[in-house]
Amino acid sequence: MSGISGMSSARDDGPGRAAGWGWFLAWLLVGACAGVGLAAILTVGVVFVVLAAVAAVFLLRTGPGRAVVGGVSGVALPLFYLAYLNRGGPGEVCHAVPGGQACTDEYTPVPFLVAGALVLVAGCVIHAMAGRRRPARRMPGS
Repeated sequence: MSGISGMSSARDDGPGRAAGWGWFLAWLLVGACAGVGLAAILTVGVVFVVLAAVAAVFLLRTGPGRAVVGGVSGVALPLFYLAYLNRGGPGEVCHAVPGGQACTDEYTPVPFLVAGALVLVAGCVIHAMAGRRRPARRMPGS
């Protein structure tokens, strides 16, 4: 009866825009998990990549296809975290610790921040544009 009432199932882009953004956020988390997994592949990254793959299979089976772009936007979260970790850079940054100080060499955070912002905004814009390009439905009896 979904064709008569105008409501559609989750498989064909959900009943409304709010539901579509919920799926987008779910994919965003999958993308973030995959990004962290790839960044930490030599330590605990394999666990994150497997978790992201399992979640992706579940979302592909249940969610709308257009929300997959959220996975690309999810890569922005690890980039933002890298920008945060390097917030004192560029160069050598020293912090007081008990008994002296500890110094680390940090990168400039700007490239990580800009790349994260571009990826996040691009994914959101593509998802919003895909939601607007729904084909016009014919009313029954027209």
